[in-house]
Amino acid sequence: MGGKRFLTILLLFLSLAARAQELEKFVFSPMSLPQAQFVGYYVALDKGYYREEGLDVVIDHPFATQSVADKVLDGECQASLLTLSLAMRMVGEGQPLVNILQTSMNSATLIISRWGDDPLTLRGARVTGFRAGFGQLAQSFSIKENLDYEWVFTSAASAVNLFISGAVEASLARSYDEYYKILQTGLVDPEKGIYRFEDHEYNIQQEGVWVTREYFKTHRKQAEAFARASRRGWEWAAANPEQAMDVVMRYIKEYRIATNRTLQWLMLKEVLRLQVDHESGLREFRLRPDMVQAADDLLFTSGRLTRHVSYEDLIP
Repeated sequence: MGGKRFLTILLLFLSLAARAQELEKFVFSPMSLPQAQFVGYYVALDKGYYREEGLDVVIDHPFATQSVADKVLDGECQASLLTLSLAMRMVGEGQPLVNILQTSMNSATLIISRWGDDPLTLRGARVTGFRAGFGQLAQSFSIKENLDYEWVFTSAASAVNLFISGAVEASLARSYDEYYKILQTGLVDPEKGIYRFEDHEYNIQQEGVWVTREYFKTHRKQAEAFARASRRGWEWAAANPEQAMDVVMRYIKEYRIATNRTLQWLMLKEVLRLQVDHESGLREFRLRPDMVQAADDLLFTSGRLTRHVSYEDLIP
């Protein structure tokens, strides 16, 4: 009897080991250290969606000095989370990237001024911001609007500090992140002092998952599997936000991130809201050709693109 039980356990172990060997390692790099902005990927990993697709996914959070754009180009990861404007600039420079999953359908970019001044009246003002794909679009916006901003680029955290200290008149911010930190200072009039790209002609999609075109050609099955599982993770998070927050907070605790559940909850709600397309009312998880065209027009006209980049250049 003991021998039969041992054989059963051995066969089960060998079966699990064989199944594990069948999983293909897939490294994904989000934009920064853990936060609710990436909850869909945490959920997909936590719920086993990636394993069901045959992938052994590693979420590789970059350090502050690391570029996730360089990581995907150098083969340090199979996919990176990039803004549309940054990906377009890279494609325009001859670095072939393709989008396999678009997680934002709307722009999170804001220009916030001190004391309620309309950002469109602050011509020549010192404005702090961060690059990472957001700064290029904001610069292009300021050129088109003839605002002549004097840009002071730094890290996202330092940009908030510069704004609070009064060293600048306005700051670039994301509606799911720096906006809440700045709002808490009491230095902002939320009715008059905030210019939301989402509410104007500059509503251009931002974050999406990108792989090199070569990787997609040789590993199409894996790329599409990662996209499917990630989408399931986001859809589960949208349907179960409280439980999704529990998953986020485990990552934050593991990495000892200085934040709290309240701020992360605000981020989660806003990120999920930005995923809903204004026209269809759905989470579509796709690039919109009209928004790619709008981004191309804005970036090329302002000199941020050296050649036009089309929708067809960005899809597999």
